[in-house]
Amino acid sequence: MRVRRSFEFEAAHRLPGHPGKCRELHGHSYRLVVTVDGRVDAASGMTIDFADLKAAVRREVVALLDHRFVNDVIENPTAEAMAVWIWSRLAPALAGLVEVELFETRSCSVVYRGE
Repeated sequence: MRVRRSFEFEAAHRLPGHPGKCRELHGHSYRLVVTVDGRVDAASGMTIDFADLKAAVRREVVALLDHRFVNDVIENPTAEAMAVWIWSRLAPALAGLVEVELFETRSCSVVYRGE
């Protein structure tokens, strides 16, 4: 069973290697979707409690990035680099983590599956 939960946070960054306007300081309303895969526990009827998923993501990711300058945390915070960083924070905390999807805008996202 796959369980997904979405999170939102606001953050600013600049992309030092970008040749265009993203080289300058700007911000995004990020949306993060975290997916966990596992068996449904017979006793609880759940794969993971949504509250436990929420607590792990807020503690490991949102608390560190929300209303922050992401360059202070990730050297070149492209969406791709951020997704890998998020994975590295969540993998030890969430058994069965299979995917993180990070939206920079409503129509632009990256998906990372721990490759």
